[in-house]
Amino acid sequence: MELKMNLLFNKLKQFIITITVGLLCVSCAFAPSLSSNPWETITLDTDATFADVAFTDDQSHGWLVGTKAALFETLDGGNTWQEKIIDLGEEKITFNGVSFYGEEGWISGEPSILLHTVDGGQNWERIPLSDQLPGLPYGITAIAPETAEMVTNLGAIYKTSDGGKTWKALVEGAVGVARNVSRSPSGKYVAVSARGNFYSTWVPGDTEWTPHLRNSSRRLQNMGFFDDERLWLIARGGQIQLTSSKDFEDWEEAINPEYSTSWGFLDLATRNEEEVWLAGGSGNLLVSNDEGLTWFKDREVEDVPSNLYRIVFPNPDQGFVLGQQGILLKYNPDKAPVNFGEEA
Repeated sequence: MELKMNLLFNKLKQFIITITVGLLCVSCAFAPSLSSNPWETITLDTDATFADVAFTDDQSHGWLVGTKAALFETLDGGNTWQEKIIDLGEEKITFNGVSFYGEEGWISGEPSILLHTVDGGQNWERIPLSDQLPGLPYGITAIAPETAEMVTNLGAIYKTSDGGKTWKALVEGAVGVARNVSRSPSGKYVAVSARGNFYSTWVPGDTEWTPHLRNSSRRLQNMGFFDDERLWLIARGGQIQLTSSKDFEDWEEAINPEYSTSWGFLDLATRNEEEVWLAGGSGNLLVSNDEGLTWFKDREVEDVPSNLYRIVFPNPDQGFVLGQQGILLKYNPDKAPVNFGEEA
């Protein structure tokens, strides 16, 4: 009898331990909630997916671009947007990049689109591109008056110093089809291969891209630069990594901001030196205010019916998260959380 009681007690004890561990694992799988939501949802009259947003020196005047030739202008810092139509014939156009230096702006797009303005967008001129261009225009960066860099989805980089009349190739070899390509403030580039198997880097002065093996079994989803030139990467399955220095392979330990987010993240951006925002599928939006050590989830955004593809902060008090089906999130600094976590 005593033996049976001991066996029963041990089984009960094991059951309680198992349940307790399970509950702890579940609680660890979900990031704690952000105490307040600083993002306002704007829905524009389009079913396009947005790709990029940029402003003139006047931070109230900006342009938003996306698929299906989506082009919207704001004159009030992004509170309201007006659709603009540019006659580009019968082509099916996808705008993928927009950049301004003062009132001079550029828009890149597929299949082979490059637009240029010198008056803040009142008038747009189409810049002819060569039929021999390696790949499709992927992005454009305005650097100085009449000066811009354009990159293609094959890693070809071209620079103009005369407003688009002539272009100089900066790299001799292509990197191959890229999933995404990002540029640092000083002009470095990082490109993720189409299948996410490896990444490549380019530094001004190099004639070729330098390939790098990924440092885990997870395929790469996206990569980019912090303002201090360090790299970040997003791997499949909701994992991120940061480099400790400007060394392209000086990776820190992998971080899982939320284990339950197995479908992954799509983009990362910093609002200031401490605050990092992370966006992904199904309205997932997380933030860390200690360089990735701890993360909080903006659960009010979970109800937004959109994948969140890109985060852009023109300045610390102005930010946008770009989604699909005309959905745009706008950062409101007046609603920024003081304490990131919810009070017990």
